[in-house]
Amino acid sequence: MGTTASRILCASALMAALLTSTSVLAHAHLKHQEPAADAVVTTSPKALTLNFSEGIEAKFSGLTLTGPKEMKTAIGTATVNANDNTQLVVALNQPLAAGDYRVDWHVVSVDGHKTKGQYHFSVK
Repeated sequence: MGTTASRILCASALMAALLTSTSVLAHAHLKHQEPAADAVVTTSPKALTLNFSEGIEAKFSGLTLTGPKEMKTAIGTATVNANDNTQLVVALNQPLAAGDYRVDWHVVSVDGHKTKGQYHFSVK
């Protein structure tokens, strides 16, 4: 009987460890952004706003904006919203001209995991 109880206890401990370790392995994934991916906007946005699934580190997070003819577009400094550390905001230095744009982003979540990705939008 003692052996069965010991096995159940070990199995329970192993299961608990496996279930809790998945949260440690989490990464900050892009949930939504403004302008939205594949959006066609009629006026230039004043900023790019990216929202992630978990908190991000401002010092290690940012993005580049590539515009028409593969030209890098001047942008402001990436900041993390002081009231919501899952939100990365980058002001645009000037209105965007009509054309297609690519956002290449990279973040480090508060637990130290790096994530990167890209999306596109257009200004009409």
